[in-house]
Amino acid sequence: MKIKNIKPYLKHLPLTKPYTIAYNTFTDVELVFLEIELENGIVGIGSASPAEEVVGETSGQTIRNLNNEFVQNLVGRDIRHFQQIIFETHQFFPNLPGTQAAIDIALHDAFGKYLGVSVADFYGQKIKSLPTSVTIGIMSAAEALKEAEEYKKLGFKILKVKTGHNVEEDIERLKLLYEKFGKSFNIRVDANQGYSTPDLIRFVEQTAKLGLELIEQPLPVGQEDELRKLDENIRSLLCGDESMKNARYALKYASDPQPFGIYNIKLMKCGGLKGAFEIANIAQNAGIDLFWGCNDESIVSITAALHAAYCCPNTKYIDLDGSFDLAEDLVTGGFAVEDGFMKINPKPGFGFQKF
Repeated sequence: MKIKNIKPYLKHLPLTKPYTIAYNTFTDVELVFLEIELENGIVGIGSASPAEEVVGETSGQTIRNLNNEFVQNLVGRDIRHFQQIIFETHQFFPNLPGTQAAIDIALHDAFGKYLGVSVADFYGQKIKSLPTSVTIGIMSAAEALKEAEEYKKLGFKILKVKTGHNVEEDIERLKLLYEKFGKSFNIRVDANQGYSTPDLIRFVEQTAKLGLELIEQPLPVGQEDELRKLDENIRSLLCGDESMKNARYALKYASDPQPFGIYNIKLMKCGGLKGAFEIANIAQNAGIDLFWGCNDESIVSITAALHAAYCCPNTKYIDLDGSFDLAEDLVTGGFAVEDGFMKINPKPGFGFQKF
């Protein structure tokens, strides 16, 4: 079955509420979509939300790339060769993971629909469901407590708290959250490169009784060797995020002493499912757990990440709440959330439907 038409477009979508991390505040998101239509009318949909501060690619660059002659020349190619097309995409657009991800996801969706199976079924689903964390940005303690109460009412069981502005304030905010919700939530932390080594050590010591599940990217990119000097009991809690762009970095940090006991995989960092599985395989052989994350993204790419996550036996954590705060989206379905647990549906491709 041949590709008949390729259509990229850009959408500017508002968030329902702004949020703050260690280095920025966001009020909206610019997403790229890609539709790949087959001769029989099947349409595969992909999406990208690249983070310029992490991978150096903007949504504007992504949409220009998708209008490139290389992409348009995919018309006439056989969808059964989708993995070869993805390989060629990585060769033509190196170090542009947003572009790679949009094409990768759209091809997977089209191929799954053509074959009549879900992408998870195609690769072999290992995990049925996991609870996702929901994110509390950097805010006052009072605001954090209020937001946590709202998430509790919605049935979520895991909080991911953004930190990294001021370690003392971070510690105090987490202690207050634990005191009020200790039996209701497990807590994860994302420092977004905001700590120094002394900050991290103090943070770990002062929060030791809170039972934190993990600490994401505590030090700036480039300081990973500092983490190798820490005790293993600390390193096992640490999750590489901005440091973990692709398989090359996964291999680099897999050698002992490992700076991270957990790898964060985001399709927007590694270029889609192909890059994600490369990281996952390295991590599995190195005894490293997986934590699947996201940016502010459409249901399209969140669902794709969920399928990939559930096909990897070393997946332990998911943080795939990136579509929850979009005021609008282009598709519906893909997954269901029940008491905080995310479940994919068995429909062909990624199982979402366009409005």
